[in-house]
Amino acid sequence: ASPEFGPKVEAVIVYNANPLAIAPDSRKVQQGFEREDLFTVVLEHFRTDSADYADILLPATTQLEHVDAHLAYGHLYMLANNAAIAPLGEAKPNTEIFRLLAARMGFTDPCFQESDEELAAQAFDKTHERAIHFDWESLKQKGWQKLNMPDAPFAQGGFPTPSGRCEFYSSTMARDGLDPVPSYIAPYESVASNPTLAKKYPLAMISPPARNFLNSTFVNVQSLRATEGEPHLDIHPNDAALRGIAHGDMARIFNDRGSFVAKARVTEKARPGLVVGLSIWWKKLASDGKNANEVTSQRLTDMGRAPTFYDTLVQVEKAAPRPGHETTL
Repeated sequence: ASPEFGPKVEAVIVYNANPLAIAPDSRKVQQGFEREDLFTVVLEHFRTDSADYADILLPATTQLEHVDAHLAYGHLYMLANNAAIAPLGEAKPNTEIFRLLAARMGFTDPCFQESDEELAAQAFDKTHERAIHFDWESLKQKGWQKLNMPDAPFAQGGFPTPSGRCEFYSSTMARDGLDPVPSYIAPYESVASNPTLAKKYPLAMISPPARNFLNSTFVNVQSLRATEGEPHLDIHPNDAALRGIAHGDMARIFNDRGSFVAKARVTEKARPGLVVGLSIWWKKLASDGKNANEVTSQRLTDMGRAPTFYDTLVQVEKAAPRPGHETTL
């Protein structure tokens, strides 16, 4: 193990995620999961790319089979997720699997004794002004309930900042060593910030979700996959012409981290100098067994320490067409 990264990881449990498809710098992620000395458990509903690397694959319940609390997501309502049916077969909620595992490992912390109902009840603070009328039992009966907030929460100010105002100068950002006023920060990988790299890989690439998928969710649904067709790369006519790529050609997108292939769509929807690799295809369902995360970076943003999926330089070249690709889910 390297002191920089901490102790060696010898076991991993994957749940609510599909890291083989969604994590950046995918080639290294796959190499990690291929380790013979890594014990991997995957809790899943479907045979995802990650499930293929499981030493033990356990059936997880779906949203219809367990209790959960849904926080507000772009709206002002709390939601109670009541189980519609009992768990099918041997499926268990993720929480129950962790409770059972903790018990076998001898952990006696109170948190490992909490039921899903008790966990859901902790999803909000009844003493907070926005949730003063909330009670888990009544929320379960109603299904949904509006938070104690006006329709325009910040019409009179009251922003969640130290000053309570919309701040053009952020003391919090200054404290974190960041520019406290709005400014342009160049990407890690761009013609302006890294001209040497840009000479080798002159095209920026972004990889938003394909219209028929939600990141890597729904890719296994045959009807949606049929509608989407196959992995596509949108490229501007000028960039395509420079590379001898015509609409419908197979294109190879690559950089020092890896490569993947996609069918080119020559369109002005992509600006010059930028290609759009719609994502996130399961690897096993792509013709070359790869997806756009082969070329994305592990670098993190300066604020929030989030992934830099849209901060990627690549080169594109015409690739030979591949035969039809089929796999079993």
